[in-house]
Amino acid sequence: MSRTASPTAQDFVPFATAALDFHRVLNIPGGPLVTTRAELDALHAHLVSLYGLLDAHAGRTGQLVAVQGDQLRTARTRIWQAAEHLHAAYHAAPRPDSGEIPEPEACQAGRPEGAPELTICQRHQRTAHLVRRRTTPTDLHAPFTGLVRR
Repeated sequence: MSRTASPTAQDFVPFATAALDFHRVLNIPGGPLVTTRAELDALHAHLVSLYGLLDAHAGRTGQLVAVQGDQLRTARTRIWQAAEHLHAAYHAAPRPDSGEIPEPEACQAGRPEGAPELTICQRHQRTAHLVRRRTTPTDLHAPFTGLVRR
């Protein structure tokens, strides 16, 4: 079994990175002052996808190189934490139809807002199920990543 990817495998990650950079340069300087729910939803989808990629790498790599697998699992956990924050920011963002900002109590009560807004919640819940199977509560709430500069 080879420890590296095939040299002929297409690597699309640089394209995804370039697309995010391109989006930032084109849309942020002249865009709205407040991040829209649509943008937060798209960013959440991106992080959930990145979580899946890191999960796959952590699972495969951890079987061959334990220390590298541990680092990838830590990165996967931090990406999930970022997705949690984006999900919360989405629910705190102004509604597109009214510009109304939800009351904190409404967000804390967990009242779904209906389709299509519920899509982010469905994606988040599907991934949260996977996160609960792969990560301990201690890992999710650790204030320190375990990384040390040498």
